Amino acid sequence: MPLLYIDLIEGRTPAEVTELLDAIHDAVVDAFGVPLRDRYQVVRTHPAHEIVAWDTGLGIERSSRLVVVHVVSRRRTREAKEKFYELLASNLAERCGTDPADLIVSITENGDEDWSFGHGRAQFLTGALK
Repeated sequence: MPLLYIDLIEGRTPAEVTELLDAIHDAVVDAFGVPLRDRYQVVRTHPAHEIVAWDTGLGIERSSRLVVVHVVSRRRTREAKEKFYELLASNLAERCGTDPADLIVSITENGDEDWSFGHGRAQFLTGALK
C-alpha cells in the first residue's frame, strides 16, 4: 500500500515499463517510508487519442511519453507528498529520460477500513498490518 495506477501512451518496451515502475516504487518507498515489498502497481496503456492532458493554463508542453500516476493511499503529510512529487520527477528523468513536464500525479486518500490485502480481511483493522 499505496496502490498505484499508471497510465501511459502505448509504445514503451517491457524493459522500459519495468524501469519506470521501479523508479516510481523507489520514490514511494523513500517519500512515504513504506516497506520495500509494499508494492502495488497497475499499468494501463492507451492509444494516444485516449489520453487528453492539457496544461491547465501553466504553459506545460507534453509529449507522447506522458506518465499519469494515480495514487490511492492512507493519509500522507503535505511534506511527504511534496517529497514524493520531487523524487518521482527526478527518478523518472534520471532513469527513464522522462521530461518532468510529462508527469501528472494525483493522490486519493482513504482510511484503514478501506483496505483488504487478501483473504477477505481488513488487515489494518485486525492489526495484521500497521
